[in-house]
Amino acid sequence: MNTNVEEAKALVLDLKTRAKDVTKVEVVVCPPFTFLSVVAEAIKGSQISLGAQNLYWEKSGAFTGEVSAPMLKSIGCAYVIIGHSERRTYFHETDETVNKKIFAALAEGLKPIVCVGETLEEREKGETFDVIKRQVTQGLAKLSAAQMKTVVIAYEPVWAIGTGKTATPEQAQEVHAFIRKLLVEMFGKTTAEETRIQYGGSVNVSNATTLMSQADIDGALVGGASLKADSFEKIIKF
Repeated sequence: MNTNVEEAKALVLDLKTRAKDVTKVEVVVCPPFTFLSVVAEAIKGSQISLGAQNLYWEKSGAFTGEVSAPMLKSIGCAYVIIGHSERRTYFHETDETVNKKIFAALAEGLKPIVCVGETLEEREKGETFDVIKRQVTQGLAKLSAAQMKTVVIAYEPVWAIGTGKTATPEQAQEVHAFIRKLLVEMFGKTTAEETRIQYGGSVNVSNATTLMSQADIDGALVGGASLKADSFEKIIKF
């Protein structure tokens, strides 16, 4: 929940210029709902894709304040973040609602970026893998291998979001590899290998390259560092 509409427009126009020669990675920006149409217009003619930060699982109806997948699709979104840790923490999202939202997104051709991750308390109790297994298996329940081909997973340890703390590359890789193994069990080896698993949690210019060098880390879900075009440029050009 950052920037105003003019700041958002200026940010993506700057990024559009800086990213024009980026070819080895896919770049997606996910502004607040209120700026989606402005940002969609600003990034036209670039390789930058548009995503939303959330959605509701019903297509339409008396759900004041919610935004549906058809609405996002109609404005130009290609991606949508689902189950972000802040949604889980502050707005009581559950694995069940995450699952509903994934199916709603897929029904409209949106690509879900599904977030999973443990709290500091859960990590200190040695519950990291139990939490991740539950979030992955329940969040992705009843998806087919074909549907999974358009889903992105983002591992974001809650204890490393906005705190300045970052999982070490080894810690992140360990969980990413665990997620990949779960996907093999659920969807088969080919789908698991093709699934993009991102790391999110205080990704910045100084740690992006080291994180991206890990075998099972396929990208980054960038938070605060994406609010400045120069730092985001350096991350996408790692």
